[in-house]
Amino acid sequence: MMKQILFLCTGNTCRSPMAEAFFRSLAQKKGLAVTVRSAGISTVDGIPVSANSVHALQQHGIQHHGHSTALNDEVLQWADLILTMTAGHKREIIRRYPAVMDHIYTVKEFAYMDDQLQAKLTELEGIYSDLQMQQALGQPLDEMKRQRAMELEQSIPSFDVADPFGGSQFVYDECAKELEEAIHKVVDRLISMKTS
Repeated sequence: MMKQILFLCTGNTCRSPMAEAFFRSLAQKKGLAVTVRSAGISTVDGIPVSANSVHALQQHGIQHHGHSTALNDEVLQWADLILTMTAGHKREIIRRYPAVMDHIYTVKEFAYMDDQLQAKLTELEGIYSDLQMQQALGQPLDEMKRQRAMELEQSIPSFDVADPFGGSQFVYDECAKELEEAIHKVVDRLISMKTS
């Protein structure tokens, strides 16, 4: 069972602190015994969580005041499960720390992944590999594979949570709603993993 959950975003002042706060609150309500932290991949320690994020959380009855934490080896090694806000964050972490590949996901990927979606992603990755090989060998690209890749891309939802940084309170509130919905699914999935 996952015991230590880490949420990552860019600056650790908007999205990942909100995800951490939602997760902590919901896990506590549902009796899920976990520890949760958040960090940023491009930040320094000590920057206050944005006022708009704090206000968005208060609208959901959650109090959260904290400061940014810069991602480092200790934080990554601490985590049993790493949830990023975007696929770009995930790729960057895997590039820098390949050892975490088996326990890093975007928050929405972990929340919404099912067998059908996994099959589509696996098929799409295979097509990408084939097309890249054809391109590298100077062969014409298989038009049917290109068409299938486009169909798959359109049917797969985005796993990114947009950065509200610099936006209005409304933008932060919308981000908070998106995160709260995903975090509910993350907690439910962790509970079902624990009982199965």
